[in-house]
Amino acid sequence: MGSQKGDPYNQTLICPKTPRDCARKMKKLLTTMFAFTVACVTVSAQAQKITGNAEAGAKKVAMCMGCHGIIGYQASFPEIHKVPMIAGQSASYIISALTQYKGGERKHPTMHAIADTLSEQDMADLAAYYSQLGLKEGDAPPPATAAAPSPRVADLIARDKDNSCTKCHGANFNTPNDGSVPKLAGQHADYLYVALKSYKVQNQTQIGRAHPVMGSQAKKFTNAEIKELTSYISALPGDLKTVPESRFHESK
Repeated sequence: MGSQKGDPYNQTLICPKTPRDCARKMKKLLTTMFAFTVACVTVSAQAQKITGNAEAGAKKVAMCMGCHGIIGYQASFPEIHKVPMIAGQSASYIISALTQYKGGERKHPTMHAIADTLSEQDMADLAAYYSQLGLKEGDAPPPATAAAPSPRVADLIARDKDNSCTKCHGANFNTPNDGSVPKLAGQHADYLYVALKSYKVQNQTQIGRAHPVMGSQAKKFTNAEIKELTSYISALPGDLKTVPESRFHESK
């Protein structure tokens, strides 16, 4: 077999004479191997991280602008309401919403069919495009604090002090505490109303939205109270808007 002294790879596997020294050396070897494995996994995860490209997204919006690019356009599922404004929305939230439509957590036949055709890169590109659409350099940001609501609405917002609406969506409903949380200020009231009611629906195959936080939050309010909340939020200044596409007209 010959001597192994000249082979450094074999030497790392040869234990010293005493069991204690052997255990110490093996522990050191395993620690090194573990660190290397973690480093490889980290590099791999970073390599797989997808970055959205707004220019690429602009070339993929044909399936989106037929609804989201027409001011006042209305949808009929699950009831008639204006489609949400998504220009100026958080990119992370748009990706999250599309992922949920694709996976079925959000039940909507049209949005599921569209999202099901999108890759993760497509979603990231579309999100990057819409998150900056309509925003101009030098635009004044919305007020940091929303206009004071009526005492009635203020009570609704603070109904659960530990989990009030503003805790996640921001004091002005336009600066969420996390990218996956949507901006709400200025959004269509009827869309917000339908969305919040959808979070109250569970175990239905055709309608509803599954969300551990919003599901429990929405159930704390009656539909009449939800309508009061959404009317207030929709009147607040915010980043959201509909940017018309030249090939479409405004819906009357």
